[in-house]
Amino acid sequence: MKIGNSFIGGNNPCFIIAELSANHNGNIDVAIETIKAAKKTGADAIKLQTYTPDTLTIDCDNTHFKIEGGTLWDGKTLYELYGEAYTPWEWHQKLFEVAKEEGLICFSSPFDFTAVDFLEELNVPAYKIASFEIQDIPLIAYTASKGKPIIISTGIAEEDDVQLAVDACRKVGNNEIILLKCTSSYPAPLELANLNTIPDLKQRFDVEVGFSDHTYGSLAPTVAVTLGAKVIEKHFILDKSIGGPDADFSLDVAEFTEMVSKVRDAEKLLGTVSYEISEKVKNNKKFARSLFVCENVKKGEIITKENIRSIRPGYGLHPKYYDEILGETFSQDVERGTPMSLKFID
Repeated sequence: MKIGNSFIGGNNPCFIIAELSANHNGNIDVAIETIKAAKKTGADAIKLQTYTPDTLTIDCDNTHFKIEGGTLWDGKTLYELYGEAYTPWEWHQKLFEVAKEEGLICFSSPFDFTAVDFLEELNVPAYKIASFEIQDIPLIAYTASKGKPIIISTGIAEEDDVQLAVDACRKVGNNEIILLKCTSSYPAPLELANLNTIPDLKQRFDVEVGFSDHTYGSLAPTVAVTLGAKVIEKHFILDKSIGGPDADFSLDVAEFTEMVSKVRDAEKLLGTVSYEISEKVKNNKKFARSLFVCENVKKGEIITKENIRSIRPGYGLHPKYYDEILGETFSQDVERGTPMSLKFID
């Protein structure tokens, strides 16, 4: 699978997405600077969100539309929150151009059919379905029908929800699916991350997998990579002092840079399945054990546990011959400290 110029899966490096979300705080200049900063952190992509308050909800302040429950946004209506957080559609063309100039892949999360149509005009290389849209099967099917890779967060999904979403993509002929393990809590506690779900998603649904993270810091994404995550998505902010709905659980420039570095280090540690050793390690094999003559011996003497031993360094006969040569006789005089050799045996 390929998104832009990045291959996803296999032995390819993890695809790291900086999520802009609402972290422009309503200022296009901040959005542009955030994209430029994302490139410097080592991110592969910048992701937008394409909606308006009216494409997500209605302007209503009854109890159904009030946010409660211990979130960062309690007391606001959904319409108010989305009005603060959305990225104006008239910015998109410019932001896509900036990303291209910076060498970043740019794509977005559509939240209704009109957003998909709009993003198609911008020739996006992929789509992202947000966690809270995973139940919108018509939207998923319509988005998948465009034939682009589709990344789906599973933050509020049970297994049946995931299966419905995957089936919706496949029914329209799109099998370029990436499922992201996600916890839709902002911020997300570590004990709810359940990262062991990542390899299970891959096996159960036969898709590429990744992790959309709302925890603090970079520990969770780093661990996710060791469990097979091939995509990491994390909210990114230029400077937390600018505030905004998502600032609290976003990483700033230094933090995101550190996360990218840790992910890349984790990939180095994982490497590949290999039983070969490097030249440096081969050179160090001289410090391994081998069989040495440990007493002065004369020709004709019996080889015993006293006159040969398995010791360091590794210049002598392989210890696998130890039991085989016990009881044999020396074919010549050998000084103590000489590496044992088969030529010393009659």
